[in-house]
Amino acid sequence: MTGKTFTSDFKQTPYWWDITPRPELGSPDLPAKVDVLIIGSGYTGLCAALQIARAGRQVVVIDAQDAGWGCSSRNGGVVSNEIKPDYTQLAAKYGKEKAFHIVSEGHSALAWITDFVASEKLDCDYKVTGMYYGAHNTAQYKKLSSTFTNQHKGLENNGFVVPKSEQYKEIGTDLYHGGIVFEKHATVNPARLHQGMLDLVVKAGASIIPFCTANRINKDSSGFEVSTLKGTIKANQVLVATNGYTDGVSPWMRRRVIPIGSYMVATEPLPKELIDRLLPTDRPVVDTRKVVYYYRPSPDRTRIVFGGRVTIGETDTVNSGRLLARDLRILFPELADYKISHSWMGYIAFTFDHMAHVGQHDGIYYAMGYCGSGIAMASYLGTRVGQQLLGKPEGKTGFDGLNFQTRPLYNGKPWFLSASVAYYRLVDRFNI
Repeated sequence: MTGKTFTSDFKQTPYWWDITPRPELGSPDLPAKVDVLIIGSGYTGLCAALQIARAGRQVVVIDAQDAGWGCSSRNGGVVSNEIKPDYTQLAAKYGKEKAFHIVSEGHSALAWITDFVASEKLDCDYKVTGMYYGAHNTAQYKKLSSTFTNQHKGLENNGFVVPKSEQYKEIGTDLYHGGIVFEKHATVNPARLHQGMLDLVVKAGASIIPFCTANRINKDSSGFEVSTLKGTIKANQVLVATNGYTDGVSPWMRRRVIPIGSYMVATEPLPKELIDRLLPTDRPVVDTRKVVYYYRPSPDRTRIVFGGRVTIGETDTVNSGRLLARDLRILFPELADYKISHSWMGYIAFTFDHMAHVGQHDGIYYAMGYCGSGIAMASYLGTRVGQQLLGKPEGKTGFDGLNFQTRPLYNGKPWFLSASVAYYRLVDRFNI
């Protein structure tokens, strides 16, 4: 596929898969019975499995695709501590103490994954780079600056304000009006992180069975019977860890998560002097637009990996790739003559209250709904829900006991997103 947009060897698969090929797990048989069955082999499922297997329990992880095929190997590799509602919003709804515990979990998740990668010696290009949060207009810059300088005590993010006059130290564009650097945020190769987790889980004794779609979960007096593509398996306990890929195997959960496509491209290799001018630090960048962009240098600083939510319901990554290439060139006109080598997409999961949820329903455990901040939070809550399943007190989280909301007439297909995104695009277009 050639032309002005794509390279001659253009791929519609994640750039990360070139560096970390898909895992080869063979086609293991499904056992008749297991202590714990986990549905979903992304960060959540693997971190839960690691806790359970290391506790000596027999655990099987199944997935409809190959291990980590979903957003755990398709995301942008930006590791943050973001909780979408801020402390003030949460305090008005839940009270000050609960709000503090919820926001603290964002900080805990970021610290946890940084320590986890180091302690487990995972080779995944994990680097604490900080993150640049760019303001797309002057009003947003004033709001960012005010919020940053008036952070709630005990919930502070380390960082500093960057006025527009000093912005070129962070990014080579005039489209932002200054911003904030958050110093503890990080970057990672997401597929290498997943592979490292997968290796740990297999070493701990868990079984990973890919291409084994779960079709139905039945609860009985002895636990659960789960019907899958490879047969039926009995389990004492079940954890659903499917996030943006939650389907009809759990209709109750499907009605509570909103799958949203996240689209990404990678450029062809760029001259060193060009990428050093456009992104002089290794920091990833996000901005204050309602329909947000997020981007970063590749770990070897040869490419720009660029993402956004460019369309609704579109799964043709040729079309989304053209849209992202257009937006990238608006941001960096110097890239007009450079092409896109990879374009891909994956599904993240939002929730109606914009928060992650963890717990159990009708005896089935779950952790999901990371709202675009899934690397740290999915891994952290996967660990915590695994501990909850084992009955360990350290599994307690600030999200425990929250009402996992749905809406009337919602069945897992977000019919309302098109109108919402169209509205937010107008807001961004008129620079509000």
